[in-house]
Amino acid sequence: MKRLLFVLVASLAMQMAVAQIRKIPSEVTNAFVAKYPEAKNVEWKDNVSNFSARFTSANSNKCEASFNGKGEWQSTEEILQETALPAEVKDGFSKSKYSGRKVTEVVKIEKNEGETQYRLLVKKNSVEKKYLYFNEGGKLVKESVTL
Repeated sequence: MKRLLFVLVASLAMQMAVAQIRKIPSEVTNAFVAKYPEAKNVEWKDNVSNFSARFTSANSNKCEASFNGKGEWQSTEEILQETALPAEVKDGFSKSKYSGRKVTEVVKIEKNEGETQYRLLVKKNSVEKKYLYFNEGGKLVKESVTL
């Protein structure tokens, strides 16, 4: 049993090592440059099933874009200031049962299906934190507990 566990762990470690040294396909890098020509400080990460680029946008926001192996854009997350939230999302949050909580992070999530969401990390105290997902119209569509 110990031998089987060792073989599984070693195999996983080898896959991770190979994934980290695999070259980012030109289809992916070309698609990235076409979508984000003004990106700065680009750092690539191979996630085995997709590739992600962390970068600074033209407006100096931190972003992460994901692409599949064919170079097809999947999604982009952009860290925003709370003041940059659309009025509809601010209104939706203020009318939610979480309105009294402190917003500690705001992320705009654009998806390849054309959908845009805003993820707010809110906290009630140092232990109780939640992610709240709002659509562009300000409707709370999902919530999840953080660890």
